[in-house]
Amino acid sequence: MFIGALQKTTLVDFPGKVACIVFLVNCNFKCKFCYNKELTSYRFFKKSKRELVDEKDFFSFLESKKKMLDGVVITGGEPTVSPGVHNFVKKIKSFGFAVKLDTNGTNPQVLKKLMGENLLDYVAMDVKAPFARYHEITQSKIPVENISESISLLRASSVPHEFRTTLYPQLTVKDLHEIAHLIPKEKWFLQDFQPKNALDVKSRKLKPMKYSEIKDFINEIKDNVKVVLRE
Repeated sequence: MFIGALQKTTLVDFPGKVACIVFLVNCNFKCKFCYNKELTSYRFFKKSKRELVDEKDFFSFLESKKKMLDGVVITGGEPTVSPGVHNFVKKIKSFGFAVKLDTNGTNPQVLKKLMGENLLDYVAMDVKAPFARYHEITQSKIPVENISESISLLRASSVPHEFRTTLYPQLTVKDLHEIAHLIPKEKWFLQDFQPKNALDVKSRKLKPMKYSEIKDFINEIKDNVKVVLRE
């Protein structure tokens, strides 16, 4: 397990919980707007000259925080591409912590197994773009059917969850409407685009979507999707 970083406390990333965040290295997407390039591959991580967190040290930290933390947020990169993620989650749960998983939804079978064994207490899934533009925006050829299956799994489950979309300026309002149709009545967070460290160099020069345009869009769909602008 390649642990790229550990944030020891967060009060906002796991709804209703005081948690820590563990960042796993490697991702099967190369989203143009990604601002964590060093977590997308071990090659990039090594170039950043950062050091991995030893797994033993991570679990020693959890052991020492049993009375102070409620949960653990597992994020990335993309956690589900790590071969040992199932046992990793299982061990965290054995310590008595609630687990939140951040995922891009590309591995529905991993998601299904974790939820089926009651190992997840919350899931946040990114919906990067409308299906017709997924390969372009994520710079990946992963089948969009995987994304669709993960959305369906979450919508049919009893596991608390949310969907998230980054307001990448190359996405249009029409694109956002198409995403909204994929997740009716669901909790959907729209997140700010952070151009400074975008993986795609050209994207760093893009101007964020106009606030007025975003607000108008939210007003248009608020009766169909539980949408919130996360600023």
